[in-house]
Amino acid sequence: MATSIPTSSPLIALLRTSFPATVADSSSEFASTALAKAVYPTTEYTDADKTEINQWLSTSNHIASTDEDAAKNAERLSSLNTHLSTRTTLLGNKPSIADLAIYSRLAPVIAKWSADERTGEQGYHHIVRFVDFVQNSPTFGLKISEADKVTIDVDEIKSPIKPIDLKAEKERKKKEKEAATAATGSGAETTLPVGQGRKGKKDAGEVVAAAVGASTPGVAQPNQGQPKEKKQKAKKPPAPVVEKPLSPALIDLRVGHILKAERHPNADSLYVSTIACGDAAGTDNTTEYEGQVVRTVCSGLNGLIPLEEMQNRKIIAVCNLKPVTMRGIKSCAMVLAASPRIKEGDDPHAGPVELVNPPEASKAGDRVFFEGWEGEPEAQLNPKKKVWDMCQVGFTTTDDLGVAFDAGAVKEIEGKDGLSPLKTASGFCKVTTLTGATVR
Repeated sequence: MATSIPTSSPLIALLRTSFPATVADSSSEFASTALAKAVYPTTEYTDADKTEINQWLSTSNHIASTDEDAAKNAERLSSLNTHLSTRTTLLGNKPSIADLAIYSRLAPVIAKWSADERTGEQGYHHIVRFVDFVQNSPTFGLKISEADKVTIDVDEIKSPIKPIDLKAEKERKKKEKEAATAATGSGAETTLPVGQGRKGKKDAGEVVAAAVGASTPGVAQPNQGQPKEKKQKAKKPPAPVVEKPLSPALIDLRVGHILKAERHPNADSLYVSTIACGDAAGTDNTTEYEGQVVRTVCSGLNGLIPLEEMQNRKIIAVCNLKPVTMRGIKSCAMVLAASPRIKEGDDPHAGPVELVNPPEASKAGDRVFFEGWEGEPEAQLNPKKKVWDMCQVGFTTTDDLGVAFDAGAVKEIEGKDGLSPLKTASGFCKVTTLTGATVR
């Protein structure tokens, strides 16, 4: 059953800016199923996904509400934070209008939070990360000006993230599912015992929102009696938060189109390229050039590849490394190239060097991945975790001039070996002549 979203919703305001075609008419309200399909037409949603989207849309009407007391708001925020501790998006790893609804509700709230409220000892680390990801990742395709984005320094963490109590999280999800089932079983509202809620009823969204915070660890619940005396037991240490395993899928590899390249004015070894990588307008670290959204990229290829070969060509770009300033110019991606493996005593800058070529049918922004290692890349790789450094060791070229990932060469990845070719939906990525080379 679709949820009706009124025109006055912050979600609709966000959609009018980023996806004007989806809300072009002047209806007083919109059906959630129609919006979900229109905003992300290539994303497949199961029936369970659609149910969860509707639940989160309902919850977005209540989370961080000015009509609720501080304790109730803290419950819901803490529960959302716990939910996001093991998920990239609300559904796990796929975008939906539910993410946009929660973002549009929380962005103005988080913008006013202090650093301690964001990532302090009692802060909401995962919510802050989620908001930063939604407003900046091309996955969501939002068109938000830099001035309207929530300013977030991803490296500013006041206190370490506390481990999640997985047992409590499992119990919370069970209660949330039961409440959602009860709330949606009778349509738009659920009957409660006499004395609970106005006229003994609450709408479905409020029931689900209440359940979301019902079992948040460490948050006092309103109207609860004193807990019964229990025998003290030795508590097991909480299970650590499970991070994504090391994988080349964490690296955001895309087809890039070099629109122009020129020599760096302050460095003899560098080129400065203007590259379209399929970013949405307003994405961080992008500008516009000849009507296209582009990144500025510095590469140490001057003297290794002729400048004329850098013009108007397709390449493979690494798009989620932290931007670095190279001799006064900010570089916001990296061009992937192959070179012979360096032996002891060799000059690391001697060459030859060959750019990695995507299939001819590829276009700027196409996702590039190693076969068998598909997955959602990180919004930005944390330099301290050295994901790029560890995985790059396995980047190589094969006897048939393909580019591949050799898991056996990466000591941090155990139990896997063999070569996985680099490809796009259009075919495989190649170099011109180098075999057994390193790729970086």
